Amino acid sequence: MSRTITLIEAVNEALSQEMERDDRVFLLGEDIGLSGGVFKATDGLLAKFGQERVLDTPLAEGAIIAAAIGSSMVGWRPVAEIQFADFITPATDQIIQQASKLRYRSAGGFTCPITIRVCCGGGGGSGLYHSQENAAWFAHEPGLKIVMPSTAYDAKGMLLAAIRDPDPVIFFEHKRLYRTVKDEVPEGDYTVPIGPAAVRREGRDLTILTYGSLTQPSLNAAADLSARNIEAEVIEIRTLAPLDKETILHSVRKTSKVLIVHEDKRTMGIGAELAAIVSEEAFEDLDGPIVRVTGPDVPAIPFAPPLDKAWQVDTHMIVAAAEKLAAY
Repeated sequence: MSRTITLIEAVNEALSQEMERDDRVFLLGEDIGLSGGVFKATDGLLAKFGQERVLDTPLAEGAIIAAAIGSSMVGWRPVAEIQFADFITPATDQIIQQASKLRYRSAGGFTCPITIRVCCGGGGGSGLYHSQENAAWFAHEPGLKIVMPSTAYDAKGMLLAAIRDPDPVIFFEHKRLYRTVKDEVPEGDYTVPIGPAAVRREGRDLTILTYGSLTQPSLNAAADLSARNIEAEVIEIRTLAPLDKETILHSVRKTSKVLIVHEDKRTMGIGAELAAIVSEEAFEDLDGPIVRVTGPDVPAIPFAPPLDKAWQVDTHMIVAAAEKLAAY
């Protein structure tokens, strides 16, 4: 049976159900217990499972991830929360030097079944240190799986898949979607596989490759374009590493035009890798340039509301770029 819930409710439900199913699963992070998390993603779980399985930690991201890695090596299934993506940097040594390499350097003797939940994203007037969407930093590192769902259905199913995965998964949750996204989610157990992209809309004239917070604006843009007799196919890259090349290239070869849309900065981003894949493997199928609509290359997201709004990619920007591309 399904019902309509928000993305953050889907996250909470996934955590609760997996902790009921598997007593090796435990949570650790800042303010996740007594407070239920700053966005209430873990609300009620301390009362339900107790302080031995829902651990409030000091403000020490490196220690949180180190504890998760160590416990995973002796049979536990930790789910660590990084309160804001901006503060994941103190844990990069543990993530890059330890978690991503553990299976490889032990020749399979050890695995690292940890899930790192990361609240990310801008557009809420949160300023410099609470607004980054930095998944690209970690998508560069072999040994890590990086996901970013944009629907409640995928949030629950992919989080369950992440917790059950034998290798480290960084699970990015865009805070602007927590309560604005609502869709049908089954009450029971199910998983959404890590890896495959999702074809959110079929089209013939161009392909929009997108993910995260800009999935819905891309779909809105596609609806606007349809009224102008331009049919855009929208592919959601909900797993950023490993990328689903097959789905991407199949769409590109069908439409022959590619528009890449993401919130993160333009240079060296996920979009650049997508463009490289298309250029290297489907160049002869293209009828126009590979176009990107992205966040600007600025050091930080402004706090002032007018600047915060100016920084954001919106539906109008996507439509304008798509119309120009479709004219080739």
